[in-house]
Amino acid sequence: MTDKVQIVSPIDGRVYAERPVATDAQIAAAVSKTRRAREVWGEITVKERVKFLEHFLDALIGKNDEIVPELAWQMGRPVRYGGEKRGVEERSRHMIGIAEESLKPSVRPEKAGFERWIAREPLGTVMVIAPWNYPYLTAVNSIVPALMAGNAVILKHASQTLLVGERFAEAFKAAGLPDGLFQNLVLNHADTEKLIGSGSIDHVNFTGSVEGGRRIERAAAGTFATLGLELGGKDPAYVRADANISYAAENLVDGSFFNSGQSCCGVERIYVHASIYDRFVKDFVEAARGWTLGHPLEADTVVGPMATGRFADLVRGQTLEALRKGAKSHLNWKDSRDVDGSPYLAPEVLTDVNHQMAVMREESFGPVVGLMKVRDDAEAIELMNDSPYGLTASIWTEDLEAAAKIGSKVETGTVFANRCDYLDPALVWTGVKETGKGGALSEIGYANLTQPKSYHLRKV
Repeated sequence: MTDKVQIVSPIDGRVYAERPVATDAQIAAAVSKTRRAREVWGEITVKERVKFLEHFLDALIGKNDEIVPELAWQMGRPVRYGGEKRGVEERSRHMIGIAEESLKPSVRPEKAGFERWIAREPLGTVMVIAPWNYPYLTAVNSIVPALMAGNAVILKHASQTLLVGERFAEAFKAAGLPDGLFQNLVLNHADTEKLIGSGSIDHVNFTGSVEGGRRIERAAAGTFATLGLELGGKDPAYVRADANISYAAENLVDGSFFNSGQSCCGVERIYVHASIYDRFVKDFVEAARGWTLGHPLEADTVVGPMATGRFADLVRGQTLEALRKGAKSHLNWKDSRDVDGSPYLAPEVLTDVNHQMAVMREESFGPVVGLMKVRDDAEAIELMNDSPYGLTASIWTEDLEAAAKIGSKVETGTVFANRCDYLDPALVWTGVKETGKGGALSEIGYANLTQPKSYHLRKV
């Protein structure tokens, strides 16, 4: 019997879609196709590739009316947000636009009798293992620049959002890409690891859990494939005494609860200067009351279910532990759907928290946030760094010089001032500590998806 992958919808707990797992023969055929397609793609200039990728993007965006309700059924995001169209377009167009400049040879200073330059050549076959929480955005971070750089791509999407891979495949087919250059495979964990360890994959880009990243590293051991890993996070915010309190509160509520808190760079812990703490808590809780739980297919729903009941139960457990240890709950919604085992989980704001509580140190990835009072910048920096993760950190202040100085002492991949939960494609997307390794987007993203090759030519 052929194994199948099922999408169990968080909306009603029923199977929304299922697909057979690729067979060994199908996987082998896909690998063979990438080799042939890379040869064809290698004869096409970067400037010509732009047209293909722009056609792909137009085709994908043209499916948005179908994609939005699909996302709600697959992972629970409310339809009011319109899917991921804006971010997908912003990131893709930026990476397409900088491709020619980022990939052109770097000519060395003139030296009599020599011509010298460094070229950037494709790695070969790039495997993208994409997550369910932002299934389009996270995938385009690697897929678009990988193809622009001359690589072939095999996409293995999360089982919760496996229809996303099909949408990508349809759009690439409409764009007329060489057959086999982009392939979407439905794989289980064992076959994914087997493919990575086969030596047929030259680069793996994985977004997911820390343990998932460790399994990718073990699978790739000895193959010398390069890796890009974006793993766990516990992103902090620090609200300084000079911050615009209402502005910070409103934006940090959004950063904490958007997508039911299931954001790689979502805010999970907030440190507030003692002199403004009470006012900030008041404004934050008031703003948070508007983030009510509802059915994701209803146009006025702000917060939908989490992707699975298992994820919601983890957050419930962290919240209950914090309350047992003395934390104070400020929302405590009463909703008949918000029960153990249900993916429907209302947002929660906690105060009187500390770093002995899991909710302030362990990844939550859900709609709960703790607000903690601090004496000064030094204490805020110490607490922000008291984490095994480091993806983003935001500082809320009128003094951008101070924000940069504080940011230089925070162990993180991106420092924000007066904004959060956003990815700028002109800047590299990277993390430190257990958040991972490598970097996507910007010209650095292209460097990580190519191999440098030196040309040292002597005239005789």
